[in-house]
Amino acid sequence: MKYAENILGTIGNTPLVKMNALVKDIDALVLAKYETFNPGNSVKDRMAVKMIEDAEADGRLKPGGTIIEGTSGNTGMGLALAAIVKGYKLICVMADKQSKEKMDILRAVGAKVMVCPTNVEPDDPRSYYSVSKRLAEETPNSWYVNQYDNPSNAAAHYESTGPEIWEQTDGKVTHFVVGVGTGGTISGVGKYLKEQNPNVKVWGIDTYGSVFKKYHETGIFDENEIYSYVTEGIGEDILPKNVDFSIIDGFTKVTDKDAAVYTQRLAKEEGMFLGNSAGAAIKGVLQLKEHFKKGDVVVVLFHDHGSRYVGKMFNDDWMRDRGFLDEEISTASDLIKDREERPLVTVKTEELVSHAIERMRKHQISQMPVVDSEGFVGSVDESIMFSAFLDDKHLGATPIKEIMQKPYPVVEDSISLDELAKLIKNGNSAVLVKNKSNEYQIVTKYDIISNIN
Repeated sequence: MKYAENILGTIGNTPLVKMNALVKDIDALVLAKYETFNPGNSVKDRMAVKMIEDAEADGRLKPGGTIIEGTSGNTGMGLALAAIVKGYKLICVMADKQSKEKMDILRAVGAKVMVCPTNVEPDDPRSYYSVSKRLAEETPNSWYVNQYDNPSNAAAHYESTGPEIWEQTDGKVTHFVVGVGTGGTISGVGKYLKEQNPNVKVWGIDTYGSVFKKYHETGIFDENEIYSYVTEGIGEDILPKNVDFSIIDGFTKVTDKDAAVYTQRLAKEEGMFLGNSAGAAIKGVLQLKEHFKKGDVVVVLFHDHGSRYVGKMFNDDWMRDRGFLDEEISTASDLIKDREERPLVTVKTEELVSHAIERMRKHQISQMPVVDSEGFVGSVDESIMFSAFLDDKHLGATPIKEIMQKPYPVVEDSISLDELAKLIKNGNSAVLVKNKSNEYQIVTKYDIISNIN
């Protein structure tokens, strides 16, 4: 009989899968190292178990102990599986940009999850790096994993992922492409492959808002490059010790939009239901296509499963809100079609300024039409009320009609986007659009800008 002693015995030996539709313009053979076949549905299972076993061996992790780690979710899942089998407790510290699915999955397998703000400096006491370290100091019999600087991370991929790729390609791999976060995968796999054949090229996929590409090319850690980004699982605002830049031949950066769009395209065109970093990885391969020639064998590693992104990259409303959907927007009707069930928010001429302020706060809007029994007679926005408030600190008890400005232009929903933009450019802060049912919606500068691709 053939069976694994426990779930950890099923880690590794993931398949290589030929890419087809998305890489039809690339002459080389492109193969996906499909890491979702691991039991925790990600490549991180490999290094999670390796880090735990090495910590057990040298006494850093003791029986009944608590494992503590800052994670984007996948390492946490690998740690959780090992913790269950080996009898440890687990605390995962996550940034709030990570998907809700990842947090829910970790809780489902018994981990305690703590959520920290994304948009803070790494050394900020609120960052997930700082919180992880503090918890490890405060928790008795605990071990802080620190996947970023833990050498067992890269060692896991040197010992397993790299040899698998070499064997599966019969030593014919010419390029290895992978998203870079902690650096363990690219450094471990890259080291092994280059030891077998120094001519193998190793490319890292980075994201905008991360420091890797510029640091690799110039040796400069540019803090001005650091800003919040949407893409999950790759990029960093620190330089992890596991990133061995000497092994990496180059980086290419992929935008948040491209990463999200290609995550969807992998599912719809290749039947590959994968995570956000896979979208970034395959777009990176396409950006690098001039480096590949006929006869080359390009292996791109796909980290994790699409089930962790159902509420994000696989949700069209989420994609649309961020301008990631390439929808044809040519008329005012296209702009307002998703909000037709939401009534237009207005204020009456005799209502007080305080009523208008409360309504704007409630609906999170910055301008409103003013109406009376005859229809639209004026408009108010936050700049008008701010100016009036400077003149009169008791403005709240003033009727809206005393400070309202001219009414917004009213147009049919068939008007072109260009004509609509001209109206707003010509001194109007907003335009009212009437649909076929004689209902109105407001269109602002923000609506126009947010639909520019």
